[in-house]
Amino acid sequence: MQDPFDCTPSAHLQCVSNALAQADSLCRQRQVRLTAMRRKVLELVWQQHRPIGAYDLLEQLQQQGRVAPPTVYRALDFLQQQRLIHRLESLNAFVGCARAEHPHQGQFLICQTCRSLAEISDPQISHAINQSAAAAGFTPLTQTVEVAGLCAGCRQKEQADG
Repeated sequence: MQDPFDCTPSAHLQCVSNALAQADSLCRQRQVRLTAMRRKVLELVWQQHRPIGAYDLLEQLQQQGRVAPPTVYRALDFLQQQRLIHRLESLNAFVGCARAEHPHQGQFLICQTCRSLAEISDPQISHAINQSAAAAGFTPLTQTVEVAGLCAGCRQKEQADG
């Protein structure tokens, strides 16, 4: 399996390009509008390759012209509704969805040192949550699992420094 945290600059450019092309296609299929602002917000989210907050997005957009906070929040809401991004509650930040074409529950590995992130998709995790919830008489509407830890690069660096 390829390291989900590994992203070379050339692979990153392709990643952003693929995400935008996929968003264009999915929005056409879903018959919703990916406006220029929504597309720009999505591009900025993907360019980070790590979680980014709404205020950071606003700041970057304001460098390119006048943008009001509600505009950014509306774009983020749209992108979430279309499953093009995920919101990470623990970080109050957003990240591009690597599997936007398929409805799924978000499971994330988040490096506490470099803030890199990997989205994983393990049906057994979702199944276990659903089973435990059902046993408690609870019906989950959404699931977002966030696991904080160290990526291989930061773990190696920590061991070398230690």
